[in-house]
Amino acid sequence: MNIPSNLKYTREHEWVKLDGEVVTIGITDYAQGELGDVVFIELPSEGSATDKMKPCGSIEAVKTVSDVFSPVTGEVIEVNSKLETNPQAVNQDPYGEGWMLKIKLVNAGELEDLLSANAYREMIEAE
Repeated sequence: MNIPSNLKYTREHEWVKLDGEVVTIGITDYAQGELGDVVFIELPSEGSATDKMKPCGSIEAVKTVSDVFSPVTGEVIEVNSKLETNPQAVNQDPYGEGWMLKIKLVNAGELEDLLSANAYREMIEAE
């Protein structure tokens, strides 16, 4: 299972990459494996507000539908539009081509509530 050490994680299986005051988010390798083949992704539009740990989209897989949670409060500044025609990128490359949103942070302190790679690994190993 791939858990990059340079990212932060949520208990709901999103990953977060910080670049200045912008975070890129997606779902983890573990999450995509649990979901199975992703067939559709619904994401908020650019300019939408997000609230920390509130649903901001959904992922439909062959077996189930799951919410995507925003790890931070902010404004959506970019959406990965490639996922509209290629949602399988989430399965194939969850930390690269399968990224979902870029959000401009309102409160950088919220990042302190996220898990390190080691803490995330321990959490999923305990499940």
